[in-house]
Amino acid sequence: LLQDAHNSSVLNNDVLGAFLQSGRVAGLSRPMEIRFWHDTVLDASNATCVFWQPGAGTGSTGSWSRDGCKTTHREGTVICHCDHLTYFAVLLLQADALTPAQLASLTHISTIGCSLSAAATLCTLLLCCFFSPPCLPSSCRPRLRDNTTRIHMHLLAALLLLNCSFLLSTPLATGAAGLCQVTAALLHASLLCALAWMAAEAFHLLLLLVKVYNIHIQHYLLKLCLCAWGLPVLAVVAVLVFKRDTYGYHTINTSEHHRNTTMCWLTSEPAHKATLCYTGLILLFNMLVLGRVMMILRRMRQQSGQARKDWVTVLGLTCLVGTTWGLAFFSFGVFLVPQLYLFTILNSLQG
Repeated sequence: LLQDAHNSSVLNNDVLGAFLQSGRVAGLSRPMEIRFWHDTVLDASNATCVFWQPGAGTGSTGSWSRDGCKTTHREGTVICHCDHLTYFAVLLLQADALTPAQLASLTHISTIGCSLSAAATLCTLLLCCFFSPPCLPSSCRPRLRDNTTRIHMHLLAALLLLNCSFLLSTPLATGAAGLCQVTAALLHASLLCALAWMAAEAFHLLLLLVKVYNIHIQHYLLKLCLCAWGLPVLAVVAVLVFKRDTYGYHTINTSEHHRNTTMCWLTSEPAHKATLCYTGLILLFNMLVLGRVMMILRRMRQQSGQARKDWVTVLGLTCLVGTTWGLAFFSFGVFLVPQLYLFTILNSLQG
């Protein structure tokens, strides 16, 4: 009878009901104390006091909520203090479940950060388009350094697309399934393209600082565009055409299931793992290039006052090649919540 839509587990399968025949009891000034005994290792991260909240309509599933209840853990005992009477239990949480407050704060941070990044990338793109110096015939020969600003512009465009599609992914999750699938595919494609252009930045940097003599690659920028725009978009379009259900409604679970959040994103675990592998390979290449660049800068430094300038350069390059995206590989155990906040702040503000 007391089973929610997510088949949540309660401690020892014990549910305690407390009522008065005189009517509904709520808002007690002195909360009622309920004790649940157990023989397992529990703390605030994996067990919390909850009460049963019936569904709104006929036939609808209810859910567990912890509003009005406080949880205290002692050895072998979970103590619940609640300000009302109903059915009570101790809900066992997943190790990676966020609280609704944490999810709400992360959502606000990412929304503000992505909005600022979208505005900044758009302004920078306009500056690059309308205020770039004119190209004289004698100075328009194809050289590596001539393409640096253009590569920056492609990365900016990819980040702008990524930020805009991310901002749309949650509002459009309330709409039609087809629209949500297209939005999820757009978000996935923009992420893959942004990461690919970060790799292109690292490759270009490697050519500039390491291979500095007589380097000429025919149709250099066109080839970068085919790799960084063409291949990711082609892969996403193929998945969207032949396995459309890879994209759709993705639920972000919290410790209180009735406060979950839905967005348009990947619904397939293999696709998620493939995206992580793709990200890992790009970040490994970028970090190797960044390490090589740091060695070159250290060797080029000739005076003590240059050290600070070099570290500023390295920090800028760290943002440019997207090494902060590597935080995605630390989303486990005690690192989960700090990693999520660092990842959200740094990467939403990358633009």
